[in-house]
Amino acid sequence: MATAASADRLGRLLNLVPYLLARPGIRVAEAAADLGVTERQLREDLELLWVCGLPGYGPGDLIDMAFDGDRVTITYDAGIDRPLKLTPDEALALVVALRMLAETPGMGQRDAIERALAKIESSAGELADAPVAVRLPGNDDRLATIRGAVERHRALRITYYTASRDVLTERVVDPMRVLVAAGRAYLEAWCRRAEAVRLFRVDRIDGLIELDEPAAPPPQAQPSQLSEAVFTPTPELPLVTLRVGRGSRWITEYYPCEEIIAESTEHWLVSLRAADLGWARRLVLGLDPEVTVVAPAELAEAVRGEAHAALAAYGADPD
Repeated sequence: MATAASADRLGRLLNLVPYLLARPGIRVAEAAADLGVTERQLREDLELLWVCGLPGYGPGDLIDMAFDGDRVTITYDAGIDRPLKLTPDEALALVVALRMLAETPGMGQRDAIERALAKIESSAGELADAPVAVRLPGNDDRLATIRGAVERHRALRITYYTASRDVLTERVVDPMRVLVAAGRAYLEAWCRRAEAVRLFRVDRIDGLIELDEPAAPPPQAQPSQLSEAVFTPTPELPLVTLRVGRGSRWITEYYPCEEIIAESTEHWLVSLRAADLGWARRLVLGLDPEVTVVAPAELAEAVRGEAHAALAAYGADPD
């Protein structure tokens, strides 16, 4: 019931701003009657809108309004200037995304996915019947084999490329599920070599063989609790501190950071955990030339050494 009430309120909030924009200075009581809610509920909605807006969430980013007695006027709409209505492209994108979720093995709340898909397909009309093939990201044949192994509960022998160490390893895994995170397909499995649950990017599995033995993850093999990111920083991983200029501040949005300090208008000190220092070295070498390594010293020395070697190869003076 609470979920339904939250969904109703979200829909009301999305339409409230364009409604008020079209009726500047409307009485709160009149607006509440039009929207079918109590005056108290409408005032609570208006208070919530005050903390909604665009990324940055500072002055000039949030929805703003002015009250004159019992009248209200929207003074800044944060781009919500029309009722929510899906374009054909948006509707098709939602249909495709939901069909992909429905096809993912082990996906929970499948009934909710099917209900949402049915509602959007009904609204989309003929567009929902567009001949769009839905496949999870990654090599189709490889992914089909992996999904089959998950469904048949069979172990796999895989050859896997680990980008952080730039090595190929062979290991036997007990598949648990296939999932999609950050736009990529992953196999989650118990790795017998690591004796732990691991996520394997499907497009980095160079070879695989389904074994004639059942998958047998031990009792301690529990599925990961994923949000949008696959990498989860932990305290035992190396802490890297970089001084970055404007051109490389994007890393603070792309990677989980432990601390961001604005040294000046031009430079930030950014601290983040790295899977290992080899990965951090490749990250820094691919960033803007103004990025410098503050800590650890061994990373700074490794980056400096590679930069000097690259300059020497081109006949440039490292100094």
